[in-house]
Amino acid sequence: MTEYDGKKKVYRFLFAGGGTGGHLFPAVAVAEKIKSKIPDAEILFVGSKSKIEGKVVPALGFRFSPIWIKGFRRRFSVQNILFPIKLIVSLMQSIAINMRFKPQVAIGSGGYAAGPAIYASSLLRAKVILLEQNSYPGVTTRMLEKYADEIHISFEDSKKYLKNVEKIFTTGTPVRESLKSIDKTSALKNFGLDPLKKTLLVLGGSLGAASINEAVSGLINFFMEKDIQVIWQTGNYYFPKYKHLSSKNIIVKDFIKEMNFAYSACDLLLARSGASTIAELLTLVIPAILVPSPNVAANHQYFNAKSLADKNAAILVEDYLLKDKLSEILSSVLFDDEKLEQLKINARKLSKPDAAEIIANRAIKFAEES
Repeated sequence: MTEYDGKKKVYRFLFAGGGTGGHLFPAVAVAEKIKSKIPDAEILFVGSKSKIEGKVVPALGFRFSPIWIKGFRRRFSVQNILFPIKLIVSLMQSIAINMRFKPQVAIGSGGYAAGPAIYASSLLRAKVILLEQNSYPGVTTRMLEKYADEIHISFEDSKKYLKNVEKIFTTGTPVRESLKSIDKTSALKNFGLDPLKKTLLVLGGSLGAASINEAVSGLINFFMEKDIQVIWQTGNYYFPKYKHLSSKNIIVKDFIKEMNFAYSACDLLLARSGASTIAELLTLVIPAILVPSPNVAANHQYFNAKSLADKNAAILVEDYLLKDKLSEILSSVLFDDEKLEQLKINARKLSKPDAAEIIANRAIKFAEES
């Protein structure tokens, strides 16, 4: 640690972003990496108390300051009338938080909460780093771009939507160090499954995905006929509807906590194409069928999936085709070891496992220079 005015210099990093795990967990990965390098660094997360960050950040032991911001809904909602007021209040709150905390570096990872918090940091002359996990940059990243010192993207395709190319680095999406592959036989044993059978992992996010769940539920007889094992995360909302389908070879869970085991156990992944899921499958090199959600802003999940599919690093299936095409695609991919291996090879080429390390080092360098 360096000396500062005769005293030990205190490094302070403000993180803002959330609303979804795709925005939150890359920021957490960078924060954890900074802490591993500078244990006494001061780290503060800013976000919405009612969203995922409000629960996860304090549970991980990081300081958390809530602001009033809430997303603007695309469909008509009474909540939209309050949006301008919430935005102004959130900006005032963010300025007060920044004045108290005095960050040298502010890191925004997307989501509405990042807007006022990171803008306030820039007003107080903090260095600004933006993380953009999606192929098509979110509105918050595009609005904050001119205030950023660096923008770290996950997809090369993102560059064409941003203006200041000199600030952009294709670094990848930061993934937490705790996400590691383990022995496949041990992973399957954890679920009571047979290592000699093909295994499909189904994920729809923590809340679930209606179309994926519906398509999978219609293939129970298919799985039995083909002797396919399934680890199926339905999401909390849908679990009561599908839990009765659980059996020796079909493991139905509302939420999978032991994701290391689930990823390591599968031969093929069926999932939405959110940024975190893509970062995890690339890091662990997992063959995947990606089904973009049609209900997300700017159709960004489609562009995420297409970026991989164009490089034969994943298979893209649009949501409206899933129910009719899933059994055919599973038959053609899951039992084709050459195809599975090619998907792995191409995924490995796109993998950027050092993203958290690189971004943490850049943040620390900015803090040292301040």
